[in-house]
Formats: sequence, C-alpha cells, structure tokens
Amino acid sequence: MTEVLVLNGPNLGRLGSREPDVYGHLDHAALVDRVRGWAGQLGLRVEVRQSDDEAELVHWLHEAVDSRRDVVLNPAAFTHYSYALRDAAAQVTTGGLRLIEVHLSNPAARERFRHTSVIGGVATGTVAGFGVASYRLALHALAGE
Repeated sequence: MTEVLVLNGPNLGRLGSREPDVYGHLDHAALVDRVRGWAGQLGLRVEVRQSDDEAELVHWLHEAVDSRRDVVLNPAAFTHYSYALRDAAAQVTTGGLRLIEVHLSNPAARERFRHTSVIGGVATGTVAGFGVASYRLALHALAGE
C-alpha cells in the first residue's frame, strides 16, 4: 500500500475562517477527514499534518525521504520564497519518491508575488485552483488513476 504524507503549511490551520472567499468554508479538520476518505477509496495510507513552522515542514520532508513516503505538499506562503523547503522537497523527488504541490486557489490568477513557486520546479507535479478537490486530484495522481 502506498503511504503518503500530506503536509499543509502556514495559515492552513485557519481554513474556514481565513478568507473563505479565496480558500473556502471548510475548516482544516474537515479537510483532513476528506483527504483520509479519498485516500482510503484509492487504497492509499495517508497521514495529514499542518504547521506554520518552516523548520518543522523541512523536517517532515526529510522524514518522508527516510521513511520512503510520497508527499502531497501545500506549502502555502512558503511556496514563493522558501529555498529551505524547496531543497527539502528536491530530496523527495531526487530520492525516487513523488511530491505533488497543491494549492486551494490558483496562485497564477492572484497577486503578482504569488506567481512564482520555488517548489514547482522540483515537484513531480502541481495541482492548483480546485479548492479542496486539488487534494483529491493529487491523491488520484499518486494512486495512478
């Protein structure tokens, strides 16, 4: 069974209350429930985590490499400037694992500073702009569907 670590970056713990017109009304706990349900339907084993701490996300990516788990990563604001996160993500993909970058909104359709992703260049793929369904699409990609 494919094991997947789903990592959510800064401010995603505030889903449902933070800019619901952009990020939707679903809170993080409900997102976790949906991700677990979709993963189960696809025969994937998932663990979902969220942190506002860049160093913790870097450590979790290292853990994914060491434990041989694919990753779904919503780097949130770290998308645009965290070279530490980018370098840790690169270890996932150069280590023979897959990393799907996920965004609830479409960064390319938002403010100019959001147009650049330092993660995208090392990710296996990117899914953006489909709200919480972006996670479902990423899981489908990892399940080979």
